[in-house]
Amino acid sequence: MKVVILAGGQGTRFAEETETRPKPMVEIGGQPIVLHIMKHYLRFGFSEFLLALGYKGEVIKRYFLDHLTLSRSMTLEFPEGIVTQHDGEEKENWTVHLIDTGDDSGTGGRVKRLGPWLGNERFMLTYGDGVSNLDLRGLLAFHERHGKTATVSAVRPPARFGGLEFEDGKPVRFTEKPQVGEGWINGGFMVFEPAILHLIEGDHASLETDVLEPLSKAGEVMAYPHYDFWHCMDTVRDAKYLRELWDTGKAPWVSSS
Repeated sequence: MKVVILAGGQGTRFAEETETRPKPMVEIGGQPIVLHIMKHYLRFGFSEFLLALGYKGEVIKRYFLDHLTLSRSMTLEFPEGIVTQHDGEEKENWTVHLIDTGDDSGTGGRVKRLGPWLGNERFMLTYGDGVSNLDLRGLLAFHERHGKTATVSAVRPPARFGGLEFEDGKPVRFTEKPQVGEGWINGGFMVFEPAILHLIEGDHASLETDVLEPLSKAGEVMAYPHYDFWHCMDTVRDAKYLRELWDTGKAPWVSSS
């Protein structure tokens, strides 16, 4: 099954890191976050990826070309300029399609442009900026059981601020940020039937507003709840937090998968 990763947004709320590169290329532990996401899918047996490129897509293309080339031994023959690659250290057995979907396309428009690559098949989709230890096989099995057009993952987002605990007339105690905030949001790990492609109109269509919201009103969207780790990298503060988790050697999106 193909996995679409939306990797074309500008990351305007994250300008400190995205002025020269797209957000999926912001690094955690020396690797771009998109690679962490792909490895999570690979652990569950999903190995064919379609990266929908837009803003600074050439940076992503260059990374994967270098990743493939520089992970192998090579022989250079001068002056002919012949390069022969040999077996190397590349361990990921995956196929990666790097597809230009327009600099200014909306999230729905990017998916629409992938239609010829997706064909008439069910596919998975996620954004290029969030990590989780969500059970992707469980997500797919849930989708197959209910028979609707779309499944979204439901997560409780991390609270942005620390808390206070106090009783009337007693000293305040500061607490760490709670693991989860209030309410549920779409965690971005989704499964779609191919019929969803016919509901997207034009490059500027939003997957969330123009497609999923009308589908939900028609009763065609189901939610798969995830109660464990999920975190989206929207700000420099988020990147710092994810890097700190990685440095512990127990990053939840790796150790709990």
